[in-house]
Parts: sequence; structure tokens; C-alpha cells
Amino acid sequence: MSKPVDLGSLKEGHNIVIDGEPCRIVEIEKSKPGKHGSAKVRLVAIGIFDEVKRSMVGPADNRVEVPIVDKRSGQVVAVGSDSVSVMDNQSLEIVEVPMPKDEALRAKVEPGVSVEYWSIMNRYLLVNVK
Repeated sequence: MSKPVDLGSLKEGHNIVIDGEPCRIVEIEKSKPGKHGSAKVRLVAIGIFDEVKRSMVGPADNRVEVPIVDKRSGQVVAVGSDSVSVMDNQSLEIVEVPMPKDEALRAKVEPGVSVEYWSIMNRYLLVNVK
């Protein structure tokens, strides 16, 4: 899920959808409107799931999509080689979350621990072990 916003209203640290991939903005530059045109926005963003650097240039009044981040908590039910089964604390459904790439976080993941995970555009990301 995503919602439309003006490109000129975004700041560093915000999220944006570029080429269908949710990204976090790491660098943004805004130029003033010229004699014959509107203000331009240049931004660099890094993919939340694939960590690929993407850039975008467009008018400040251009509408872009911003992903809706649903922050949830759950309990680890099972740990596989490349995924973790997490039972959501509210809905009690079990979702498959990819194993985190961070080695420190990966070492803390074991059955029975409470975790925080994000649901972004029907994809999941394990963020924190409580």
C-alpha cells in the first residue's frame, strides 16, 4: 500500500517508491524555480529490501508514491536457514519473514523471542529483537 504526496514535501529519512521498490531517501536537493520553469527536486534513495541506490529528478509539484510502513510486533515460532516464522501478536497469523542480513540481529533470532517487524507493500522486514 502507498499514498501519493508532492515530491517537494519529502525530506531526508522519508520513504518513497522508485521503480516499484520502497526506498529510504538519503540525499535530497531542491532548486529554486527559474524564469521558465518550476522548482526541481533531485534525490538519492537506497532500497529498503535490496539496498540498491536509486535516483530521481522531477518537478517539486510532481505526485509520487510513498509506501505505508506498518510496524508490528510478534513472536518467533520457527527459524529456518533463510526465513523466520513470526506469529503476529494482534492477529495471531503466522508470516514468513526473510532472515535479517545484519549478523548481530541474526544471532539474537531464536524461537520464543519477541521481535518487531515491518510490513511494507506486502513484504516483510525483521527490524529488532526485543
